[in-house]
Amino acid sequence: MKWDGRRIVAAIGRTCIASGVLILLFVAYQLWGTGLAESRSQDRLRSDFLDVIEAPPPSTVPGETTTTAAGPPPAPAGDAVAIIRIPKIGVEKAVVEGVSVAALKQGPGHYPTTPLPGQPGNAAIAGHRTTYGAPFFRLDELAVGDPILVTTRQGEFTYEVRDTHVVKPTANEVLDPSPDNLLTLTTCNPRFSASQRLVVVAALTETPAAAPPTTTPAPSENPGTGAKPGLAGEASISGERAAKLPAVLWGLLAAFVWLVTWLLSRRWGRLTAYAMGTPVFLVVLFVFFENFARLLPANV
Repeated sequence: MKWDGRRIVAAIGRTCIASGVLILLFVAYQLWGTGLAESRSQDRLRSDFLDVIEAPPPSTVPGETTTTAAGPPPAPAGDAVAIIRIPKIGVEKAVVEGVSVAALKQGPGHYPTTPLPGQPGNAAIAGHRTTYGAPFFRLDELAVGDPILVTTRQGEFTYEVRDTHVVKPTANEVLDPSPDNLLTLTTCNPRFSASQRLVVVAALTETPAAAPPTTTPAPSENPGTGAKPGLAGEASISGERAAKLPAVLWGLLAAFVWLVTWLLSRRWGRLTAYAMGTPVFLVVLFVFFENFARLLPANV
C-alpha cells in the first residue's frame, strides 16, 4: 500500500486546527459561558432570599415568648444567606452558604466556620475572580474606606475597607476569630491563577447583630481534620469525579453530531449541512464543557 504523504500531512493539519478551535472554545466557555450558569443560579438565589427576608415574622401564641436575642440557625449548604453589594466595583450578588466547588459556582460563598456578616467576629466570604460570573474580578481595586454593604436575615450592615493584602493559599489565619467585627473577602491572585490569595478586610461601622447558637459545620464544608477552615480553592482542588461519566458521554455525543454533519455535507452540500448541524453541535458541546469543567481543579 502506497502512503500519500500529502494526505497524511493534511489530516494532521486538520486535526491540529480542530483541536485548537476546541481549546479556544473551551477557554471562551470558561471566561464567559460559565457566567450563564451563575446568572441563572443568582436569579433563583436572590428570589429565594428576598422571599425569606420579606416574609412576616411567625406569630406567637398568647402567653408564649419567642427567642429574638439569638441569630438565625445555620443555613443548609448552597442556600442564600446574604446579599453583598460593593458599589465601587459594581458587585451585587447573593451569597451562598459554603465554599465548595458546587457552592462557588452559584456565587460568592460564606465560610461556614465563621459568623455571618453583621454578627460579632470575623465573617468571611470567598468568590471567583475569573469564572462563574467573576464576582470578585475587580476586588483589587478596593481601597481603605470603601464601603461594603451586606443584607442578611438580621438586617443591613455597612463595612468599610480597612486593609488589602496578598497571602499564600495556606494562610488560613485570615479566617481566624477576631475580637473586632470584620468582614474578610478572599479570592485567587493574580487573575487566571490560584497561586496566591487576595484578601480584603473591612470593619463593621455599627453595632453587630446577635450571634447564633454555637454549632458544628457540616464535614463537607470543613476541610481537614480539625475545626479550622481552609481557604477556598484548597479543599476541592481535585474536581468532581462524578462528572467523569457525563463528560465522556456528552463528548462522544458531540463527536457523533459532528460526524453526522460531515457525512450529510457530502450529500447535501456544506452550506446546508453545517447550517443545520452546527447549532446542535454547539449546544451539545456546551453541555460537554459544563461537565468537563467539573473535573478540573477549582480556581476561585
